[in-house]
Amino acid sequence: MFWIFFVLLIFSTGDCILIGKRDNNILIGNIYKSLWNITQNQIKSTPSPSTPSSSTTTTTSSSSSTTSSSTTSSSTTTTTTTNPCISGNLLWNKTGITVLGSTSLLVPASGVFLNANDTLYAADEAGYFVVWKLLKNAINATIVAGNYGSAGSNSSQLYYPNDVYVDRSGNMYVTDMGNCRVQKYINGSKSGITIAGINSSAGSALDQLSYQRYFTFDSTETYMYVADAGNHRVVRYLTNSTSGTNGVLVAGGNGPNNTNTSLNTPFGIHYLPSVSNDLFITNYDGHSVIRWTPGASSGTFVAGVPGVNGSDSTHLNTPMGIKIDNYMNMYVVDFANHRVQLFCANSNVGITIAGNGSAGNSATQLNNPRGIAFDSAMNMYIGDDVNGRVQKFMKL
Repeated sequence: MFWIFFVLLIFSTGDCILIGKRDNNILIGNIYKSLWNITQNQIKSTPSPSTPSSSTTTTTSSSSSTTSSSTTSSSTTTTTTTNPCISGNLLWNKTGITVLGSTSLLVPASGVFLNANDTLYAADEAGYFVVWKLLKNAINATIVAGNYGSAGSNSSQLYYPNDVYVDRSGNMYVTDMGNCRVQKYINGSKSGITIAGINSSAGSALDQLSYQRYFTFDSTETYMYVADAGNHRVVRYLTNSTSGTNGVLVAGGNGPNNTNTSLNTPFGIHYLPSVSNDLFITNYDGHSVIRWTPGASSGTFVAGVPGVNGSDSTHLNTPMGIKIDNYMNMYVVDFANHRVQLFCANSNVGITIAGNGSAGNSATQLNNPRGIAFDSAMNMYIGDDVNGRVQKFMKL
């Protein structure tokens, strides 16, 4: 085992970057901050846009890093010890802590997930086309799916991964949006198996997906519910399904509209059957949140004004991620308003708990945030896409 180190002074930012090599591992980071450990990866820190139509792929040849541990449990429940709306303790510390991503290694995160051990997973959608894993209290993140900087459609590649989930057996699921498929990685495997959609084939048949975004799972992890954005519908699949198997239409599917019988580019979705039999779905192009019983012909709008964007407390602007807690409070990532809104149960008035409504990269700002997740202490994690980071907001 040997070490080689080089020090680079980046004049444009004033950062002092340390580059080291130990065996086949490359370590990169700010001397005064954490090192990122990525096996055999060639790093480029050029920011990338967030959508397929405008994104530039950084072409580097690399292999995925190895993980230092395997995940053995997960949770679908957003836990609160006391109802934040009843107790009046609505606040999270609005000064975020960057737990993933840095100026030397941007991680434009979309969907984020934490398991029961508070291990963080983040889908790096348009930066390097991988899924990152960060153990609780760890410094170094590892790549657990995708080839760093190399988008593609084979079993070891991803193309605009959007969301990630890890079940209680350690199997990982990824919505591979650009390839119109959902990939399953069995117990730490780097080779994905397509369990929904047909690889690189967008379509509206029930065995196809069209640029799906986020997903959610039932409490037994038997079914997953996929927000099939391009088809304006939610489709249910078995988690042991295979490519080309028909899904079951459970919401929408009759075109993009802002009525309660339709969905309009569904993006975020959450299902918490311990407190409700309904799906909670964000309509990205509809600027709203709708509550929908799976299989019903219509839903009920619960936040935002359908078809009307805005920035006051009753409006949303292209919402993305969503979570509900055990008290039926909703947490909505308000993408174009650069904030996170809390809607207490049975209220359509949002309370801003993260971000200040203006795009920026300070610790109190967000820039086109996407995904949301909570750890066991109800600390909040946000995929802060354009800033290339995951921000942690401590529960007060």
